[in-house]
Amino acid sequence: MNTPTTQRLRTIWLNEAHTIQVIDQRHLPHQMLVRDLTTTAEVVEAIKSMTVRGAPLIGATAALGLYLAAQEAAKAPDPEVYFATQVEALRQSRPTAVNLFWAIDRQLKGLQGLTAWADKATQLLQGALAIIEEDVEICRRIGAYGLPLLESIAKQKPQGQPVNILTHCNAGFLGCIEWGTATSPIYQAHQQGMPVHVWVDETRPRNQGANLTAWELSQAGVPHTLVVDNTGGHLMQHGLVDLAIVGTDRTTRQGDVANKIGTYLKALAAFDNQIPFYVALPSTSIDWNIRDGIREIPIEERNQDEVKWVQGWDGQQLTQVLITPSTTKAANFGFDVTPARLISGLITERGICQANEEAMLTLFPEMR
Repeated sequence: MNTPTTQRLRTIWLNEAHTIQVIDQRHLPHQMLVRDLTTTAEVVEAIKSMTVRGAPLIGATAALGLYLAAQEAAKAPDPEVYFATQVEALRQSRPTAVNLFWAIDRQLKGLQGLTAWADKATQLLQGALAIIEEDVEICRRIGAYGLPLLESIAKQKPQGQPVNILTHCNAGFLGCIEWGTATSPIYQAHQQGMPVHVWVDETRPRNQGANLTAWELSQAGVPHTLVVDNTGGHLMQHGLVDLAIVGTDRTTRQGDVANKIGTYLKALAAFDNQIPFYVALPSTSIDWNIRDGIREIPIEERNQDEVKWVQGWDGQQLTQVLITPSTTKAANFGFDVTPARLISGLITERGICQANEEAMLTLFPEMR
């Protein structure tokens, strides 16, 4: 592991030796470490262990994993069987984020007509790099479409008063490649000099708000305040939140949204207090094959130790501390589903629409 030397920080890239490198997000905010991914098995483990996380980044990582799989298959006794096995391992690495399956299917489609494994590897590399660059532009455009929401609120505020935005989990550049989804309008507003302030949910059990979103905003110089997960409703009751923006790992055809556990509770509190609740999403995270999010979206259940133990910096190193009785069992649901009726709008790379099938198809008519 080493520290990245690139000034333009991304979450995944190829170094001079053509090795895949990623930020190991398990160590943030205390250590900036970079991990080399040199085999398909290492890519699968990076996704499973949440070395990389966030729907768009998971998809990009899996896309590059297929490039490695093709290189390995060329040296295997039965290349076709080996490659198919690695494809399935990548598919099984995380169940909820649809970008994973979208990226794999797009990559495999690009192999049609190719027979030589060297040609397949070249195509898969080019395809993965295209996915990465497209995600950067998608996230930039999400920010451009979301920015007027903040501008409209800013015009109604007293001079110099910030727009207060509530986030949940990490839908920033660490979950994508650059910009992020929910953070993209915030970053663009901040760059234009608009006063903004972000309420950052800690987001138990892995504390991705406290560890990742707070780190991102600190790096960008965006004013922010960390709050425990259960504070959002109180803030809304007292007029301290102007709008909420979250990300998504999978959105159904009718606008139901799966996001980090606790998102549904924030949406309920926002609805009760008439606070706009927006979801920022790339179209790659829309699952056009399903409609009912509660019935049809698979919800990942992770190891109970993520709930029972917390990780932190003891002044010298990262350490873990048990916070429950050792015999207590814990349930660790990674996501919940927010019904479309609680969502004010979906911010996509093609514009903002209501969270319903007809409105979504207006922006994406090719999916009718």
